[in-house]
Amino acid sequence: MALRKFFVGGNWKMNGNKESLGELISTLNTASLHDETEVVCAAPSIYLDFARSNLDPRISVAAQNCYKVAKGAFTGEISPAMIRDCGADWVILGHSERRHVFGESDELIGQKVAHALENDLGVIACIGEKLEEREAGTTEEVVYAQTQVIAENVKDWGNVVLAYEPVWAIGTGKTATPEQAQEVHEKLRAWLRANVSDDVADSVRIIYGGSVTGANCRELASQGDVDGFLVGGASLKPEFVDIINARA
Repeated sequence: MALRKFFVGGNWKMNGNKESLGELISTLNTASLHDETEVVCAAPSIYLDFARSNLDPRISVAAQNCYKVAKGAFTGEISPAMIRDCGADWVILGHSERRHVFGESDELIGQKVAHALENDLGVIACIGEKLEEREAGTTEEVVYAQTQVIAENVKDWGNVVLAYEPVWAIGTGKTATPEQAQEVHEKLRAWLRANVSDDVADSVRIIYGGSVTGANCRELASQGDVDGFLVGGASLKPEFVDIINARA
């Protein structure tokens, strides 16, 4: 197995203000964080500059979304070039809330992935099935199809992290069991091996998201194919430090 650096992303979603995020940033800056874990905080776009200016340099900053072109008449959108200009290095793309609340298609997400990578942004690419899809036994079919569209738009996998987030576990308090997470991650790695390459399958980090907490993170992190987390609500709380240190 390739040595894959543990990766923990905090997705702040549409939460916080300068006061509360400033307190969170102070907590992270003064915390003892595991040296072998890569940490990224995804701030609301209006706070990207604030986050990058105040967070310790050992913590990277991500945007939560971007558009598929560099500039133009796209009211309300932001481009990878703007994200880079604010000092952020990453972007989350294909999050289930973008797919299911805002109706983003696989095709659009693929185009965004390609454009972000062309502009030297790291991409946290999200995939995951809804509850009815899991209950219908189509989990693999759904996540393979989502991964296929992402893969078609990636030239260099070195800047891509795959985030498996079962939609039924996001913000619901239901978490996939460590065994459920490991099973899907293992199958995703096998898909990469069959459809991309051995090197990519061995090196790409596949992280888990969906109600990750300080209480369940260590057991999840002990799974061989779980290479980190994308954390929602808990990333706004001091317990985020415990999640970052899940492998410490």
